[in-house]
Amino acid sequence: MNWWQKLKKNPLARFGALLLLTFYLAAIAADFVAPYDPYESQPDGALLPPTQIAWNNPAGQFTGPHVYVTTQGPVDLNTGDRKLIKNKQQSSPIHLFAKGYPYRLLGVIPSDRHLFGTTGPAKFNLLGTDEQARDQFSRLVHGSRISLFIGLVGIAISFPLGLLVGGISGYFGGWVDSIFMRLAEVLMTIPGIYLLVALAAVLPAGITSAQRFLLIVAITSFISWAGLARVIRGQVLSIKEREFVQSARAMGANPLYIIVRHVLPQTATYVIISATLAVPGFIVAESVLSLIGLGIQQPDPSWGNMLSLATNASILVLQPWLVWSPAVLIILTMLAFNLLGDALRDALDPRSLQR
Repeated sequence: MNWWQKLKKNPLARFGALLLLTFYLAAIAADFVAPYDPYESQPDGALLPPTQIAWNNPAGQFTGPHVYVTTQGPVDLNTGDRKLIKNKQQSSPIHLFAKGYPYRLLGVIPSDRHLFGTTGPAKFNLLGTDEQARDQFSRLVHGSRISLFIGLVGIAISFPLGLLVGGISGYFGGWVDSIFMRLAEVLMTIPGIYLLVALAAVLPAGITSAQRFLLIVAITSFISWAGLARVIRGQVLSIKEREFVQSARAMGANPLYIIVRHVLPQTATYVIISATLAVPGFIVAESVLSLIGLGIQQPDPSWGNMLSLATNASILVLQPWLVWSPAVLIILTMLAFNLLGDALRDALDPRSLQR
């Protein structure tokens, strides 16, 4: 049984892959999936709970899924709560592929169609609204672009660097190996969180929040290659003694060509597994930095800063939907990557391939 067949038969791997596929497709087509502009505030719509769907009109007749115009009433001076006001004289039916704000699908195709939405004055806030009266679901979908792709950017920078340094160090050995490995050891001793705080403090104030965080990820990725380089170096020490490498060397092949063409491909199993397990680390880093105010800043959405806005005590008690929605997405994404990484590790294990 080959590794692909073994992977397809693993239900946890299929679940993780399907979940990640859904999240990434939603992030790519965020303008289509999100029913509302993530930056637009709704009139009198701050901190609304998830909209309740009605199926019957006030007379009790079935009319299909629809929602009523809902606003926040005045504050009750005794309890501090706000009463929801539903205007049952103004309703809006819910439709698939409804018209909404204009956008360009994939940055090219002009469109105003969205996966779902309403026609009329009432808004369908699937996950409620935040304190700025912005649709929570739309902001989550748009925020996934940063929170999900930040991990891919991180490994795209750190992994090639770690592979190349580890391959050169292990292949040449001697003083080259000593210099590279001592440098890797120094970088591995730098505490990540303190470095991130220091970097965030010295970045220029004029750049956007997305540019700031991408710059932080780029800088930290140049440091996070050290652990990968040490593992790759250990594998290359063994691989370079095999017959096919010795044959290429005897034929006069360039050392860099041998490393890239013959040696590093032999480490692909470890690299693939390590990459799937490294992406959640970058996603958590984005969430932590945004949570403490050093990453993506408002009004730009990300899962981390949405979670940051929802961490005061009153929101935890009175508006829990603002907390659990970004928290659940972060947890599910980490779980999906870990399930896929564990399944790949088992499927690519040479001992399991022989069975």
